[in-house]
Amino acid sequence: MDCDLVIVGAGPTGLFATYYAGFRGFKIVVVDSLPELGGQITAMYPEKQILDVAGFPTIKGRDLVAGLVEQAETARPTYLLGRTATGLVTDDDGLTLTLDDDTEVRAKAMLITAGIGKFSPRTLPAGEGWLGRGLEFFVPSFAPYADNDVVIVGGGDSAFDWALHLEPIARSVTLVHRRDAFRAHQRTVEQVRDSSVEILTKAEVTEVLGDGLVERVEITVDGEPHTRPAQSIVAALGFVADLGPLQQWGLETEKRHVVVDPAMRTNLERVFAAGDITDYPGKVRLIAVGFGEAATAVNNAAVVIDPAAHVFPGHSSEGN
Repeated sequence: MDCDLVIVGAGPTGLFATYYAGFRGFKIVVVDSLPELGGQITAMYPEKQILDVAGFPTIKGRDLVAGLVEQAETARPTYLLGRTATGLVTDDDGLTLTLDDDTEVRAKAMLITAGIGKFSPRTLPAGEGWLGRGLEFFVPSFAPYADNDVVIVGGGDSAFDWALHLEPIARSVTLVHRRDAFRAHQRTVEQVRDSSVEILTKAEVTEVLGDGLVERVEITVDGEPHTRPAQSIVAALGFVADLGPLQQWGLETEKRHVVVDPAMRTNLERVFAAGDITDYPGKVRLIAVGFGEAATAVNNAAVVIDPAAHVFPGHSSEGN
């Protein structure tokens, strides 16, 4: 399969890069190990309100993905979903990307927008054996939690976002965190503090109890055990991520991120990267930043794909 640009990762950054590459007139192939477009947002946070996208004071994750997919379709890309990029060989004329089903994609350049790479949730030690019986790691839909007593474990953005959105529909929401300090955005923390959510710090879930399904939990707070009713537990403890086969390609990495220069070039010829997977001095990991990096990467890849092209394409608002 031949193309001008192969994009590895179909999350928000990859989808915007697809649209932008189409704007530059390239033939594009997009590869993602997940079966659906949208990356982590589709897999884990479709109901989350996203606050850092220009033009939208707030937008639900699934709505953002839907808009990006529609925009990307104008580029007429070929999607290879549910497939993992495993091997990479570069030469003077281009590169060959091999997938885990032995498909080979021949391209003139590659853009890696793989987010955090492959990920798996951190487990809740007390929750072993309860997954799918009241314990979950993500909240793709709020409806199943209606009128439930919900215990959320964690102190990051996901824990607080889910607490905020479940509070109006759940019978009760208790947020349990082992420390006094939280990693979540201060604005969201304040909103949760002002709600009916019970916040327990210096606390941990030490036992899950029930007959087949979760019915209650034991929470130890400052060494003292307390029992709370719970039909639902959300273990929002983050996830373990790794770059998978990408680590074998010779890419320069720093703490599981791919190092890039200001043009989004990696240390490998013809290989660019954008979005959360990248690292450079001053890096800020926001969706909004990923969109800008995607445009920078595609425009700089343009002169690799076609040496007669220019990095600056002209303004997108200009007529012919």
